[in-house]
Amino acid sequence: MAKASKTPSAPVINIGIGDKDRAAIAQGLSRLLADTYTLYLTTHNFHWNVTGPMFNTLHTMFMAQYTELWNAVDPIAERIRSLGHVAPGSYAEFGKLATVPDAPSRPPKALEMVRVLVQGHEAVARTARSLFPLADKAHDEPTADLLTQRLTVHEQTAWMLRSLLEE
Repeated sequence: MAKASKTPSAPVINIGIGDKDRAAIAQGLSRLLADTYTLYLTTHNFHWNVTGPMFNTLHTMFMAQYTELWNAVDPIAERIRSLGHVAPGSYAEFGKLATVPDAPSRPPKALEMVRVLVQGHEAVARTARSLFPLADKAHDEPTADLLTQRLTVHEQTAWMLRSLLEE
């Protein structure tokens, strides 16, 4: 049986997942949130700055992708909160937690943008996949469901972007 937690300023949390497991899962989800937000910023940057013969296609595709990423950050942050932890929300925190590199200071050429985004989506997929053992151990089905949804999006988006790089 999971032990309930209590601190002087917080009510008892007794959702069937112990304190240590909730903390470990929340920390992992914080990395996923940082990766997702960083990839969102890069994708939005590329939407603004793409040029060249594929401009319209990439501009439209990047908009759909950054919109999906923007809509993903809230459920991740809210899952962290549901586990009784504070969601990170600053550039400084995201910079420390993210495995996805920040956007290049100078926008690259269009196909290099695509390569950067492929690498970003693959990195976020790896981060999400790395959390499954924690969620499984704690029988945390809501987190596992969230991870499955995120993996589906990131793997499919990486595949679609990779297809643009084939000759």
